[in-house]
Amino acid sequence: MNVAGLNVRITFQKSITCVDSALNHTSEWEDYFTCWATAVASGQGDKSEEAAHTVEENRMDFTVRYCSDTAAITAKGYRIIFMDRIYDIDSVDDMAFKRHSLKFHATRKERS
Repeated sequence: MNVAGLNVRITFQKSITCVDSALNHTSEWEDYFTCWATAVASGQGDKSEEAAHTVEENRMDFTVRYCSDTAAITAKGYRIIFMDRIYDIDSVDDMAFKRHSLKFHATRKERS
C-alpha cells in the first residue's frame, strides 16, 4: 500500500439510538473514527432516471489502512464524512483478506 497516497482526512460516523425524556427513540449520528484515506471518484457522471428526470450520481471509493477500528465498520449503520459531504457506504472491500487496507465504496447523499 502506498502510504503517500493517503492524503485526505475522512470521518466515519456511527448510527446510534437515543431515548429522550418521553421515551421516544431517535436515530442520531456520532463520530466514530477519523483517519487518512485515498479518495477516488468512481462512476463520476453516471446518470440514472428517477421520477422522469435525470439524477447525477456521485460515487467515491475510499481506501484506508486496516486496523481494528476500520475492520469493525460495515455498510449498515455507518457513513463517511468527506469535505463536509455525507457518503453512504454501499459496500466494503477487504482487499483479498490481506489485512493491509480496506476499500469503502460509497454514494454521496444529498442533505435534506
